[in-house]
Amino acid sequence: MLSLVRKAADGLISLSATIGALALMGEVAVILVDVIGRALGSPLYGSQDLITMTMVILVFGAMALCDRQGGHIAVDLLEHRFSTTLNRGINIVSAILGAVIFAFIAYAVLDSAKLSVMLNLSTNLLRLPKAWFQYALAGFAIMTAVGMALRAIELAWSGCDVHGEPKHGLYEDLEL
Repeated sequence: MLSLVRKAADGLISLSATIGALALMGEVAVILVDVIGRALGSPLYGSQDLITMTMVILVFGAMALCDRQGGHIAVDLLEHRFSTTLNRGINIVSAILGAVIFAFIAYAVLDSAKLSVMLNLSTNLLRLPKAWFQYALAGFAIMTAVGMALRAIELAWSGCDVHGEPKHGLYEDLEL
């Protein structure tokens, strides 16, 4: 059962990362067109709106993948002094805490989206509805929260972290 949930979660994480990657390509294209346009005396109208809203999708679209691959900051100064059980407990608590934080982010952004819809808020130049991007951010935050919660369950249930074995040194693969 846990493997089916992990497979479904991996599919959703892959989808959100793909959306984030597409947002990155769109961001680069908008910046490129705007810079060339500025050099020719005609900048891209609304580029600031596009860049700002696309950045939301880019950052939060990749967040679940970042957690899945162990890309978040981890301070392991004392890890080698702790027992394996304590380190596993710390990893479980940090995954649960991360899930709670991202769930609260989603809740707050959904609340903000309700206000945006009620007040008909939009971007400055292009008048894109802000609520669309807030709903996307909330969806990505929920996906990240679910991924972190699933990682906590996997750690507690099997003792194996999806991140695999930690690297013990920056230069461990180099032969000197």
